[in-house]
Amino acid sequence: MGAESSTPRPSRRPFGRLGATARRIAHFLGPWALILALWYGVRYSGFFEASLIPTPVQVATRLWDMLIGGDLALDMYMSTQRVFLGVMLGTACAVPVGFLLGWYKGLRSFMDPLINFFRALPPIALIPLVIVYFGIGESAKVIILFYAAFFASVIVMYEGISQISPLYIRVAQTLGASDFEIFRKVIIPLAVPHALTALRVALGVAWATLVAAELVAAQQGLGAVIQDASAYFQLDTIYMGIICIGFIALAMDVALRRLTRRALVWQERND
Repeated sequence: MGAESSTPRPSRRPFGRLGATARRIAHFLGPWALILALWYGVRYSGFFEASLIPTPVQVATRLWDMLIGGDLALDMYMSTQRVFLGVMLGTACAVPVGFLLGWYKGLRSFMDPLINFFRALPPIALIPLVIVYFGIGESAKVIILFYAAFFASVIVMYEGISQISPLYIRVAQTLGASDFEIFRKVIIPLAVPHALTALRVALGVAWATLVAAELVAAQQGLGAVIQDASAYFQLDTIYMGIICIGFIALAMDVALRRLTRRALVWQERND
């Protein structure tokens, strides 16, 4: 009995690790497999003409051909650069504006109708005016993206700031902190999560506005690729452009989420 009880049992940890790895892989690949299944299902369902829906293989082939023999890499770079500039400039302006609107209730009540009025205007409706005032160069495209990013992120920022509990400030005052110390050590750390959320929202809105921005006489860019393909009814190129926009936006969002987790690691320690 003693010998049997002292016999070491085989460890199950390797199998547990393999199972966890398999679950992570399935969790990552599952949504994309579902999308592919739905794609093929719609194509062969008979609801649409099969020739109007290119297969994933046709789209992937078109992507490879344009990467190797075309200017797709340059198009992706140009679109990413425009979105990056528009989002950075828009968020840089929206964060202080949103902070002031969120912190001062009277100012927020005064400006809220104006902010929501401009936020509701679609950027594509402003293209004729942008062309008149700024021409058809790169600045016009960045301004349209700036407009979309600014009004999307300023809403997020001031809504977040307005919900900050005054309890933190009262506690700091009770402990003898000066106004500058309260601003630097209490208000700014509480505002950082809202600023990063505003940046994420602005990034998504800017990518959604990209095709409209590149209506302004763009020669390069994924929006220009989609527009040119639509003129010649090249459906596989349209699908390819849309997928490229989605994956670049996804990659930027994932990178921003990781940055957010690192920047807000102090919150996890306080929980």
